Amino acid sequence: MEIVLSGIRSTGHLHLGNYYGALRNYIKMQDNYNCFFFIADLHSLTTHPHPDDFHAGVRTILAEYLASGLDPEKSAIFVQSDVPEILELYILLNMISYKGELERTTSFKDKVRQQPDNINAGLLTYPVLMASDILIHRANLVPVGKDQEQHLEMARVLARRFNTFYNSPVFPEPKAFNFGDDLVKVPGLDGSGKMGKSEGNGIYLCDDEQTIRKKVMKAVTDSGPTEPNSPMPDSVANLFTLLNIVSKKESVAHFMESYNNCTIRYGDLKKQLAEDICAQTLPIKARIEEIYKDEDYLRKVVKRGTDLARESANATLKEVRKAVGFRSFLNSDD
Repeated sequence: MEIVLSGIRSTGHLHLGNYYGALRNYIKMQDNYNCFFFIADLHSLTTHPHPDDFHAGVRTILAEYLASGLDPEKSAIFVQSDVPEILELYILLNMISYKGELERTTSFKDKVRQQPDNINAGLLTYPVLMASDILIHRANLVPVGKDQEQHLEMARVLARRFNTFYNSPVFPEPKAFNFGDDLVKVPGLDGSGKMGKSEGNGIYLCDDEQTIRKKVMKAVTDSGPTEPNSPMPDSVANLFTLLNIVSKKESVAHFMESYNNCTIRYGDLKKQLAEDICAQTLPIKARIEEIYKDEDYLRKVVKRGTDLARESANATLKEVRKAVGFRSFLNSDD
């Protein structure tokens, strides 16, 4: 089976965008691909999380992964920092990565603008670490959004460059996984674009009912259409997109008709949307709380996933070391 890899940073909580835009598709993939799903705790270090929050963040994402439906019997679910082979490959790939190409990445330029007092080397070489995550398992397919396509291209460049530089076909060139009609782009509640962990415009899988209703009722709208079949402003179109994702077709049709004939009451639409989001997410929230408290189960999941990930990573690193020319004086088998 082809190898699929994806990871999420261990900061914040998973939201509707993560669930409908990614996780539900990952769940389907588990039966047809060799899947590696990890928690990117090393990537989170670029923002210097407090040590007390670091492990809690990892545990949170792990519990939310599992509560959403990722199956540790079908996929390798692991924590990035538990696989040190990633870091060895990261060092080696840094040696064939160049300052100019890293400075030109959109993500780095965005971070320079957003946090000018924290332009650390980890931000500059972030795409190299991401490439290491992918290439250490020789992944064929990587589910990515538009904002990560440049990083995936960097992984392809480094795979090709390594193979050429050392004249050894160690790495396949990973491709973006395209979900086709199953790809869902979940908008935020502020009318400004997609739902994001850092944008403060999302509904999280761990939110309680009161929080969900409050967030939805505060979502941005306008004063309402004044002419039949008026074009929707982005903020209202976002609410209808969310309604299409979580609600029954009859509900969507009802509110679409009332919008087009200028009788829509946004308060009623929001109440229906909140009700339907709660129906989808509150059972997940209950599972998150149960799994988060089960230390033994979490340890068992990570142990199995780490063993599988390190087995895969060691096989790759053996080929990498051979290609580079490493020979140990301490081990006659090397």
